[in-house]
Amino acid sequence: MSKALSKRQSDLHVLWRLIRLFKPYWGWMALGILLSLITIIANVGLLALSGWFISIMAIAGVAGITDINYFTPSASIRGLAIARTAGRYIERVVSHEATFRLLAELRQWFYNKLEPLAPAVLQKYQSGDILSRISADISTLENLYIRILSPISVAIIAVFLYALFLGRYDTKLQLTEVSLLLLAGLVIPVIINRLAKKSGERLNQTSSQLRNSAIDSVQGMGELLIYGAAESQIEKTRSLSNSLIKDQQTQAKLTGFSQGFVGLSANLAMWLILLISIPMVNSGTLEPAHLAMLALLALASFEVVLTLPPAFQLLPQTLSAGRRLFDIVDSKPLIREPQYDSPIPENTDIKFDKVSFHYDTGGNSQNSKVLNKLSLTLKEGEKLAITGPSGIGKSTLVQLLCRFWNVDSGTITFGGHPVETYKSDDLRQYFSVLPQHSFLFNNTIKNNLLLANPQATDQQLNEVCEVAQIDDFIASQPDGYDTWVGEAGLQLSGGQARRIALARTLLKNAPVLILDEPGEGLDANTERALLNAVFEYKKENSILLITHKKAGLDLVDSTIRLK
Repeated sequence: MSKALSKRQSDLHVLWRLIRLFKPYWGWMALGILLSLITIIANVGLLALSGWFISIMAIAGVAGITDINYFTPSASIRGLAIARTAGRYIERVVSHEATFRLLAELRQWFYNKLEPLAPAVLQKYQSGDILSRISADISTLENLYIRILSPISVAIIAVFLYALFLGRYDTKLQLTEVSLLLLAGLVIPVIINRLAKKSGERLNQTSSQLRNSAIDSVQGMGELLIYGAAESQIEKTRSLSNSLIKDQQTQAKLTGFSQGFVGLSANLAMWLILLISIPMVNSGTLEPAHLAMLALLALASFEVVLTLPPAFQLLPQTLSAGRRLFDIVDSKPLIREPQYDSPIPENTDIKFDKVSFHYDTGGNSQNSKVLNKLSLTLKEGEKLAITGPSGIGKSTLVQLLCRFWNVDSGTITFGGHPVETYKSDDLRQYFSVLPQHSFLFNNTIKNNLLLANPQATDQQLNEVCEVAQIDDFIASQPDGYDTWVGEAGLQLSGGQARRIALARTLLKNAPVLILDEPGEGLDANTERALLNAVFEYKKENSILLITHKKAGLDLVDSTIRLK
């Protein structure tokens, strides 16, 4: 019992947090709800008034009455028809505008929360999972307003108005209509919500796992084929797909049942209203023309609860998406930014003093230690090489220097000040880094280069590409710098992608150049010529060269080998 209560409180907490995120657009949301209510009332009023008008005209014809006013009701019918059509159109425009604004705001909000968590906190998540939360989970949240909050709000107000209207005629009519509306719009949706809860929550998780599996299959296809693991990966993907389809079928069956029950309730309400109204007509307490009006009103009024079962059915899936987002957002950043302005560095000296560090893998920190009391100094304008086998911790030095992680012990200073006293963005502006695994976006070569310096001129682009020895390749392309590199640079060879990434690094005008395995994917001669050109181009800068090769070691002032 306590677990169920705790779970409901958790759902309410997630729901309230999501609603608070929508606060900047409550005005748009309220306008959309008002327009939807007007449309529903106009539709029900149109059908009810039409029934009354046809009945009164038929009675007048039989009785031979000729002085009846048919202009006012016919004009009202036309007005309601126009209001229904115009209201529905404007409501769709406003609701979708509110939804698009909400989604844009949510994505911006989520990205702003993600950025301080990278990479230390986000390393436990797969890239496909992060992508799923940014795209699919946030898209799922559009249901909260347009398919959940709006229909429920409209239904509550409309049912209250229907009850007031029918109460003017007879309490039995009022109780009958409200009872069936509550049965179809509250009892059945709550039951549907319970039945759809598990499959709805699984849908988000399974969809995320399926995306991860598809991304892993594409990115690791070479390794899967080499090691004969393709069939097992296919089977994993097929199993996830079957699970997703099964849950979708469960949701579809519940939708069909709920829609059928609402239709049954609407027809039952119409017949019960007739059974109650006919004796009233015979006794003279109800005008005959009102009989058709009340019956048609009872039938049409169920339009307002028609969307409630799907709304309650979508609620578990929507709350699950919100919970997955808050799971990341509520993570505490590993790096805490100082509350004061960053200091002005006295120079560009870099100093590691007895620095120790380990990655949190959940095991013994001593066994997972990467650096142990490491000390080194890179003076302004000096060239230093860090060598050692792969996995020894060379790249970790760069991560610590740029404050992606905090050291366990010891200190790192830049320009005479501890790196912790700098705001991360302020500190990183002094470094131009070529990471070991650089990324190219699915865009043109020029736009990938301009990421480092959006104000760079064409001459500067040509200079860095010449130093990176990629200018001949670019010149040979029909579109030159407007050549598209493909997703993650797949249209390029490994060496070409690496040199474009290097050119981008050189384009950033920073006093310290950090090269992490710059010759990756290049043959020995090309790497040697490349490093000669880079060191000559950046001869005034401090350079930190990280490598496990011998190329370029004769170009530096000193070398430190990690063991």
